[in-house]
Amino acid sequence: MAAAQGAGSSLAGPPIASIPGHSSSTAVVVWEWKDELGWWRPYKVNVCNFIEQGFQASQQKGQRSGSGLVSSSISLGHADASLAPYVIDIPSLMQFRQDTGTMRAVRRHVFPRDSAAGQGIIWEWQNDERGWFPYAMNICDLLEQACASNHQWVDFGPLGYDYEVDLVAQVQTNKTTRFRRSVRRRVDSPYPVTSSLAPVHTGTGCSCQQCWLNGGTGPITTRYRNSMINFPNSSTAPQVSGRTTSVGSSGVGFVPYNKPALSGARSTQRLNAQSSWALPQAGGAVGPSTGLSTSNGVSTVNLPVKMSKPSKLNQALAGWWRSLAASVMSLMMAAPTDPEAVVKKYLVEVKGTPADEDCIICMEKLASPSGYSDACECRTIKPEMVGRLTNCQHSFHMLCVLAMYSNGNKDGSLQCPSCKTIYGEKTGTQPKGKMEVSTFPQSLPGHRDCGTIQIVYHISRGIQGPEHPNPGMPYTARGFPRYCYLPDNDKGRKVLELLKVAWNRRLIFTVGTSNTTGESNTVVWNEIHHKTEMDTNLSGHGYPDPNYLDNVLAELAAQGVTEDCLRK
Repeated sequence: MAAAQGAGSSLAGPPIASIPGHSSSTAVVVWEWKDELGWWRPYKVNVCNFIEQGFQASQQKGQRSGSGLVSSSISLGHADASLAPYVIDIPSLMQFRQDTGTMRAVRRHVFPRDSAAGQGIIWEWQNDERGWFPYAMNICDLLEQACASNHQWVDFGPLGYDYEVDLVAQVQTNKTTRFRRSVRRRVDSPYPVTSSLAPVHTGTGCSCQQCWLNGGTGPITTRYRNSMINFPNSSTAPQVSGRTTSVGSSGVGFVPYNKPALSGARSTQRLNAQSSWALPQAGGAVGPSTGLSTSNGVSTVNLPVKMSKPSKLNQALAGWWRSLAASVMSLMMAAPTDPEAVVKKYLVEVKGTPADEDCIICMEKLASPSGYSDACECRTIKPEMVGRLTNCQHSFHMLCVLAMYSNGNKDGSLQCPSCKTIYGEKTGTQPKGKMEVSTFPQSLPGHRDCGTIQIVYHISRGIQGPEHPNPGMPYTARGFPRYCYLPDNDKGRKVLELLKVAWNRRLIFTVGTSNTTGESNTVVWNEIHHKTEMDTNLSGHGYPDPNYLDNVLAELAAQGVTEDCLRK
């Protein structure tokens, strides 16, 4: 790129690992979120600006009340429609996805006006599928300073990453494996100027609010606990290919697809019936059951009609009856469960809630009206009503739960946003397809005492149904068939049976935006990690991985797919 070319090949000087503090006193602010691999990802400029405005408003309220940062939340859908399910809780510095319950850490970084962020300069690395990902903004600034200082090499070691970058060749190299990736520099809009009351400074972090915010500390998210790669220190997390990166959220290595902002509970109906695709024993194909299939992949059962003496008239009547019965069945399956009824089924209204207890959905006090009273209207559920979930006993504004349910799949199930307990049977929006299972004697690294289970997923392109982000529009299906591998031992076979349940419930894939290519309206992975390589784990998608089977069982359980499903 221009900066690297300007540096030239005759640059001298050792690799740099740090940069001097900037002298500018004016500052810009960058908000970032942490993905499931431990990398910080900057929000877009307009989203950062919106978050900063909310943060400043919260800070000013806290100064007036003398309590620091007050409890407040920021709905990102107001800044970017594609981020409609996401809310940031300012005091805890956590991002919450309302339709899946996924939580991620966020952080606020302040940079001088002459930094990369202040000039709108973004440095990016390329993944295995030629998609571009931005570095964290402090790394972008490090690379830009090195470029301006005519350094050829930048060492990420002191930052906790086992990489070095050659700015002339525009290549990042893993110092252990010597695997190389392309990097690039591009110019975008500058990040917003901040009115932060704390001065910008560098050096050792102290206990001031700026250092606390920049640290990005907070509770470990459930996404990290369930990740198939164990990161005791997220700062050393490697970059891996996004071929089997899950979606969603729990959104999430996922760029959320365009979803409508939270609105009234009586929103547009969505098709969310559970599929009835047949599942064979190992070695057989998983295909659609006999019956009529709708265009979005939901199969309906044929109703048998017995006629004593077949005739042309009887055959015509039988065909008409089958068509009518299938149409009625399809309409019944397409009608979503009434949101108000679902909320009242799983929550019991309570009175006299503690004055200091918060609703973690809207971040308002339970003693106050719901924060979604302006966005969600309901005849029978009032903004001040508080409900307690029947099993886990967590309490929320009932209107907040209604808004969360209405913004999701509306399949008749609820998931507690606090402890992730699932009420009812959770289903997804996976398009119609086929799952094939076979075995062969070759062993996987780390499982030399058994053979291998091979799973092949087949999904073809099609038209999005009412449950998808853009109903009526085509969706693509890249990279199919997709091959996945499990050890053919007791635990591997258990995972296989649970994956069959997840497939039947349409939870393996969804339609959204690919995190690796940026393509929208395409089939992507959905929350459950798969191993797509047999004999190498340099990318994180192969073997050996001693924690994989336990981690994928935890991910399946988070979707409500447990051993209890196999006993039914």
